[in-house]
Amino acid sequence: MIRHIGFVLLLATVLSIPVAAEAQVSVNVNVGPPPVIFPAPPRVVVVPQTPVYYAPDTSYNVFFYQGRYWSFHEGAWFLASSHGGPWAFVPVAHVPPPILSVPVRYYKVPPGHAKRHGEGHGEGHGHGGKGCPPGLAKQGRC
Repeated sequence: MIRHIGFVLLLATVLSIPVAAEAQVSVNVNVGPPPVIFPAPPRVVVVPQTPVYYAPDTSYNVFFYQGRYWSFHEGAWFLASSHGGPWAFVPVAHVPPPILSVPVRYYKVPPGHAKRHGEGHGEGHGHGGKGCPPGLAKQGRC
């Protein structure tokens, strides 16, 4: 009888211990990368008073900084380690400050432009519809 009670108590204890659930995190970005593919490295021109270069001969926002290509496309930032891609999404918090400080006049499609015209469906990081590069509006620099 005592054995039976001990078994029941052990079973009740085991069943009362919560089972750890495995958590999964998924991030879904609804913005595709820019369709920019260069067969050769594009011509780049320095943005005055910055260490950043821009590609004037493309219809997309393409910048070059520290050996990598950056693009602001439909409200999101993308990075490629080569002129041929592939492009990868980058959260704005991980975009280097010199890239974020490029003046709007060096953008082919100014930040906020696609969003204002209903074309963009990205995050639109901090533009406020003013054409301010992402990250700068939050810093009060525009």
